[in-house]
Amino acid sequence: MVTLAAPAVITALALAGQLTGVAPGGTTAPLEWSKGGPLTVDSLPRVTYTAHRGGALEVPENSMSGLVAAFERGTAQVLDVDTRMLRDGTLVAMHDSTLDRTTDRKGPVRSLTAKQWRDVRLTPRRSLRGAWRSERPPTVAEVLDRFGGRVVLLLEVKDKAGLAPLARMLHRRGLTRSVLVNSHWPSVAKRAHELGLRTQLWRSARQMRTDKPREWRTFVDVLDVDYKARDQDLVRAVNSGIPHVWAHTVNSVKQRDRVLRLGCDGVITNAPGLLARTPVTGPVRARPLSEE
Repeated sequence: MVTLAAPAVITALALAGQLTGVAPGGTTAPLEWSKGGPLTVDSLPRVTYTAHRGGALEVPENSMSGLVAAFERGTAQVLDVDTRMLRDGTLVAMHDSTLDRTTDRKGPVRSLTAKQWRDVRLTPRRSLRGAWRSERPPTVAEVLDRFGGRVVLLLEVKDKAGLAPLARMLHRRGLTRSVLVNSHWPSVAKRAHELGLRTQLWRSARQMRTDKPREWRTFVDVLDVDYKARDQDLVRAVNSGIPHVWAHTVNSVKQRDRVLRLGCDGVITNAPGLLARTPVTGPVRARPLSEE
């Protein structure tokens, strides 16, 4: 039995200025910047917390204010943002294919232009704690320019056509090692790898019953697995040779401790504050388990 302190402590210290370097231009930045580059996927801790849509049980999902809050709280080392493409090719932060659930508008996201997007307003859920005001949902470029290099980002490609422009944006900003590009499709993950990006592949509990994760180990950096999958399927993923296996979407301490016990090295959560504040108690596997 072991007890791990919340990994958010490192991030919190960095935000407090205790583990900082000086980035070009003299601004304060995370320690990794003092080594000549931005914070990268390779710098993540043994157990990584990802704020799903910014931490959707704690902040308005895919909002700039929510992402800023998640970053400043330091309870997650990775910020997750969904990406969709507008009619004119602009990439924006939005999970659903329609505006209906999270904004004051209705209709397909794909029907809007960048100019029309500026008039859209998010409608924070009333169940969220705190005072959240309506705001315009950000574009992906705004998210990258605000957080790129300061925290690892996880950008999910909801539209296959959005991969190529996203790759160009990441290469142009020098963020190919600081951003994970997530997809539901192995073919998209493979293409993202070919474009020089760090890749993440999501699989449901049903898919994992028949998946052969070893087939993806040459082009997937993080396997994003459904926490509801059977123990043996999670173990097979952990033993696949893919560098990282993170469970999704983990919102309770019990769920987290189970997937860590089975060998996962990260969780994607709507409640990063809750999980980061609660130490892990129990065995945390540093090596793959046997499938037997």
